[in-house]
Order: sequence, then C-alpha cells, then structure tokens
Amino acid sequence: MKMKKNSFAAWVEAARPKTLPASISPVLLASALAWQDGVFNAVPAALCLFVALFAQIASNFANDYFDFKKGADTEERLGPERAVASGWIEPKSMLIGTFVALGLACLCGLFLLFYGGWILLPVGVAIALCVLAYSAGPFPLAYNGLGDICVVLFYGIVPVCFTYYVQANTFSLLSLILSIAIGVLSVNILIVNNYRDYEQDKKAKKRTTIVLFGRRFGLILYLLNGLIALLLVLPLVSMLPALSWQVGLLGAFFILFYLLWKEMVKTEGRALNKILGKTGMLVFLFSVSVSVILCFS
Repeated sequence: MKMKKNSFAAWVEAARPKTLPASISPVLLASALAWQDGVFNAVPAALCLFVALFAQIASNFANDYFDFKKGADTEERLGPERAVASGWIEPKSMLIGTFVALGLACLCGLFLLFYGGWILLPVGVAIALCVLAYSAGPFPLAYNGLGDICVVLFYGIVPVCFTYYVQANTFSLLSLILSIAIGVLSVNILIVNNYRDYEQDKKAKKRTTIVLFGRRFGLILYLLNGLIALLLVLPLVSMLPALSWQVGLLGAFFILFYLLWKEMVKTEGRALNKILGKTGMLVFLFSVSVSVILCFS
C-alpha cells in the first residue's frame, strides 16, 4: 500500500478504524440499559462515546510508535502495515498525535464531570495511564501478559459501568454483567492479533498470553470468551416475557461466532487480518443485538 507521508489517509489507517467498534460497543450497551431504565441522557452518552473513541485512537497511535521503538514491527510483520514502521508518519509526529488524541479524550472527560462528579477523575487518570502504559514505560502491559486484563477493564467494565453511571447517577448489577460480557468478547480482537503475530512477538520478547501459553490456548480462549459472553446475557433474556425473537437473535449471533471461530482455526498468516476485522464487527453485532433486546422487550 502506497501512502503519502503525513497524509490524512495515513493518519486514518494509523487509527485502525476496523478496531474502533470495540470502543463503540460498550457505550452502546450501557446507553441501551439506561434507555430501558428510563434514565437515558444523550449528551453524557455522546461524551462517553468520544472519550472511548479518542482514547482508543490514542492507544493505537501509541502502540504504533512504541512497537516501532521496541523493534516489534519489522519487515516480517503479518498484520496491517504500521504507519511509523512503513514511513508514512514520522515517529515524532506519531508521538504528538498520541498526546493530541489523548488530550481530546481528557477534554471530553472533563465535561463528563458535570454529570458524574469528581468520582470520574481517578477513572479518567487510569484510562490515560493505561493508554500509555499498554506499550510504553519500564513495564509495558502488552509485553507482560496483561493486555487481556486491560481489554476487559477498559473495553468492558469501565466504559459500560461509567457510561451507565453518568446517565443514571448510580451503578447497577446488570451493567456490571453486561460489561464483563462485552469485555471478554472484545479480548478476542486482541487474541486474533496476538495469534497471528505469535512468532514475531516471541522474537521481540513481547510476552502476550499467546506467547506464554501457546497458539492452541488462544483458539480455546477465543471460543470460551464467546460462550462466556453468551451465558452472561442469557439470564437477561430469561427474565423477559416473550422469549422467541430474543433467543433467535442471540442464537444467530452464536452461529456466526462459531463459524468465524472455525474459520480462524483453519487460517494462517496475513489471512488472519480478515478474521481480525470480522471479530471486531462481531463484537459490535453482539452489542447491537443485546441493545435491541434491552430497548424493545
């Protein structure tokens, strides 16, 4: 792929738009729950969406920059081309872009203080630190087997629970259950990425869970995450008066999920990039399906 240096297209590619549904999904789920509970508020919901998107873009930019600096992005890379390693964006520009995106996330977060109060401040600080600590610093989380936990926390528990909180001014058990479901499902995006890059990550001493426990472990965990997500939302459906179409919707999701897993088992190398994109869309499909069930049951 030929890309002009510092072009708009280069920055869009560096933001990794195919992974952004992982940021949209938890905010959508929490807002659907707020709608069902009669406390939906569009303004803080939109602000939460902007925080999530800008924070993920900042994380993607930071990964691009720091993986290049650590030598994890080489000519042997099987994943989508990285902007810094490919020469599309200069390292210094990418680092500046990281802090600009992170600053925009923090700015939106400050406006959320009007809705959720000062309890949100340490949450915002934790998000900002994780964006940088994921691939930078003396103990980068992604290089020490903690990437999966970060995803569950910051693409599941934190965005769902606090998006609900800024609208309802309280927490709920259901928001926690939904947050864990979308969190473990979002881990599958990381699993595909690390499954594909197993050999390269070993050489770069990037100790992902796949490097630590093997590729077979990654395949099993991918399937288990889908099952866990489904099992967590089934009690929600069982409490509803009419079960037919809700069960059908979740059943259709699981069939698609299982077929994608079977495809992943048979796929190697760069072909896994398609699985990565489909996994991101499946996370979004799950959140849409559960949101529809919440809003229209």
